[in-house]
Amino acid sequence: MKNRIRDIQTAYQLRRDRARYDQERRQNEIYDKVPQIRAIDEEIARTGLKLSKLVLYGHVDPEKAIRDLEEAMKKLKNERAFLMTEHNFPLDYAEMKYTCPLCSDTGHLPNGQLCKCYRQQLIEHAYDMSNLKSVLSRENFSAFDFSLFSDEPFKNETLTPRDNMKEILSISEGFVHEFGKKYDNLLFYGATGLGKTFLCHAIAKALLDKGHTVIYQTAFGLIKLLEKYTFGEAGRSEAAEAYQMLFESDLLIIDDLGTEMVNTFTNTEIFNLINTRLLRQKPMILSTNLTPVQLRETYSERVASRLFGEFRFLYFYGKDLRWEV
Repeated sequence: MKNRIRDIQTAYQLRRDRARYDQERRQNEIYDKVPQIRAIDEEIARTGLKLSKLVLYGHVDPEKAIRDLEEAMKKLKNERAFLMTEHNFPLDYAEMKYTCPLCSDTGHLPNGQLCKCYRQQLIEHAYDMSNLKSVLSRENFSAFDFSLFSDEPFKNETLTPRDNMKEILSISEGFVHEFGKKYDNLLFYGATGLGKTFLCHAIAKALLDKGHTVIYQTAFGLIKLLEKYTFGEAGRSEAAEAYQMLFESDLLIIDDLGTEMVNTFTNTEIFNLINTRLLRQKPMILSTNLTPVQLRETYSERVASRLFGEFRFLYFYGKDLRWEV
C-alpha cells in the first residue's frame, strides 16, 4: 500500500506541475498578444506589495493610503478585464486550472481531510478498478437506448418492457440526483441480459463524475476479497485497507448477487457488510438474477430481512437483450 500511496502522491505532483506549466503557457500567450496586460500585471503586483507594507508598517494616514491603493488596484483590474475581453480571452484564461478544484491537486482539503478524488484513487488502486473505466466510457446514461426494449405487452405485467425501463431509469437518475441529500438503497432483480449491470455501470460513472467514491464489485469478486482479508497471510495490511474501504465508500455496488458460493461464511460476511453500511446510512445498489423468493431461500433470515426491509426492489423483465439482433 505504501508504494501505491507514493505513486498517487507522485501523480498529484505531476498534475500540479502540469497545471503550472499550462498556466504559464496561457499567460505568455496573453502577454505576446497584448503586451499592455503584462505591464498591468506588473503594476498590480507592485500595488499589492505597497498595500501589504501599509498593513504591516502603517502610514501617516494609513486608512486613506489603503483606500487610494485599493482604488488604484480596482482601476488596474478593470483595465485588464477590458483588454482581455477586447482580445477575446476569457477573464480566467491565465488562472491556474487544476484537475480537482476542491483540493487544488494536493489530495487534501483546506481542513486537512482527504479529498474525495484522493480517496477514489486509493479505492481504484486497492480494487484494481481500471478494468471498469473502459466499460464506463461505453455504459452510461447517455448511451442508454430505449429502442432495445420491446414496446409490446410482456406476460401479465402492466407496463411494457420499454415503459418499465423508462420508470427504472427515472428512479436511477433520481438516485444520482438526490445522492447525499436523500438516503436510499436499490436492488435490481430479473433474468440475465436485461440491463441490470449496464445500469449499475451508468450510476457508478455518474457519481464518480460528481466526485463521489464508488466501489463496484461482482459478488464473486467480493467474496474473494473477504476471504483474502479473513484467511490470507501475505499482504494482510493491504487486504485490511481494501476491506475497510468496503464500509467507507460513498456507494457500494454489488453485481450478480447469488452467483457466489453461499455458505455460513459468506452469509455472515455479507450480513456484516450490508448491516454495517445500513447502520451508517451508506447507500448500496445490489443486482441479482434471483427472484425475491429465491433470495429468501438462498440467504440467511438476517440477510433477507435487511434486503426486504431496507432496499427498493426494481424488477427487470422482457427478452434477453444479448440475443436481440
